[in-house]
Amino acid sequence: MATKKLREVSFFLSTTARIYCYFQKIIKRNKVTGYLMWYVIFSYPFWVQRMEAETSWTHYPYNYITYVPEADPYSEPSDDETKDQTFSMDTLLPDDLLERILSFLPIASIFRAGTVCKRWNEIVSSRRFLWNFSSNNNNSASQRPWYFMFTTTDEPSGYAYDPVIKKWYTFDLPCIETSNWFVASSCGLVCFMDNDCRNKIYVSNPITKQWRRLVEPPGHRSTDYTALSTSMNRAKQSYSVSVVKSKQVQGNFFQWELSIHLYSSETMTWTTSLTDVLTGWRGGDESVIIDNVLYFLIYSTGGNSDHRHGLIASSLSSTSSLMSSFIPMPCSLTCGRLMNLKERLVVVGGIGKHDRPDIIKGIGIWCLKGGGREWQEMARMPQRYFQGFGELDDVFASSGSDDVVYIQSYGSPALLMFDMKLKCWKWSQKCPVSKKFPLQLFTGFSFEPRLEIAP
Repeated sequence: MATKKLREVSFFLSTTARIYCYFQKIIKRNKVTGYLMWYVIFSYPFWVQRMEAETSWTHYPYNYITYVPEADPYSEPSDDETKDQTFSMDTLLPDDLLERILSFLPIASIFRAGTVCKRWNEIVSSRRFLWNFSSNNNNSASQRPWYFMFTTTDEPSGYAYDPVIKKWYTFDLPCIETSNWFVASSCGLVCFMDNDCRNKIYVSNPITKQWRRLVEPPGHRSTDYTALSTSMNRAKQSYSVSVVKSKQVQGNFFQWELSIHLYSSETMTWTTSLTDVLTGWRGGDESVIIDNVLYFLIYSTGGNSDHRHGLIASSLSSTSSLMSSFIPMPCSLTCGRLMNLKERLVVVGGIGKHDRPDIIKGIGIWCLKGGGREWQEMARMPQRYFQGFGELDDVFASSGSDDVVYIQSYGSPALLMFDMKLKCWKWSQKCPVSKKFPLQLFTGFSFEPRLEIAP
């Protein structure tokens, strides 16, 4: 009997070794394919039973654990037990290999993996796994920026869209109270600021639900316009937040006082880096930080300006006059939006008609050439997509990161995506919400889903 058992075990181990060698060859050719094939073979039956047709993100909170009952102490099996005994190939995988396989999953599946058993939960919760997961997804197409869509103006509820698996999830945001708050995101962090007093500022990771409230920024509380932006430094695990405040000089419509306030997570303090008075220009609500340079849009208040919009590029370490870094916009724009796409400044805006600049004839995407003052047109929305927005509807939301730009009309839950790398346009999967009344508005923002980033 012992010889029979030995033959069975020997056959099983030799077969497993051959399978392992086969997949190692596949992995050498294509890592993603190899690891995912390992994953499918070892755990596919379980996933089919547990995850099919799941759409609610809230079913899988990150710290939720479902334990598999502990195994009974080992004892020598009888002959009858041996006949029905099956081997779990999952138990044969060493932790480091299982960790590598799981690190190639989409981020939504990571949360679900933590509910499989105690071992899997310990792996996906470990700090090493979080960083390896992030490193694997930095240079692969298995993770793209998500888009969160608000579906009501009274509450910050909505859906998050994952473009990799083309799926919407019900999703709750931390901290934010209403959908009209200011929002800025960078490398997994999302910053929220209230739209009333503009003194409540939170930095959070919407995936892990971790958050921190910042101390109140300096400057005027009652400002006319405010622009919020944030920048994450992954190497240092630090971040900065910028608030640009614009307030009209009393009794003078053409002059506006503008101040820039910076928060550093390293010192946990605010500093006012610059205060200036602009003539014929005012600040707005669009800004972004790229490579230690703060870019923000300014808007003409009349006078002799030939431009409706302009761009200020202010170094965070400089105190020079703001207008000395003025950059004209590529054309007359409406709904100009700024975004950081792989350390490149990208602008999305509606192209106004020559005789009626308030009516748009198209939507374009431009990129500022490296450190210069020249714009390069990257794309213009094809007419068949532009018709979905409506030529008279010049109000839309746009944001993005990595190589993806999201564009969404305020009057519809339809979401359009543009891939900067592939130069292609496409609609997202239909959002699971419909317009209930004519004046219902939709808006949203994009963010990078990351597990290792903490505020």
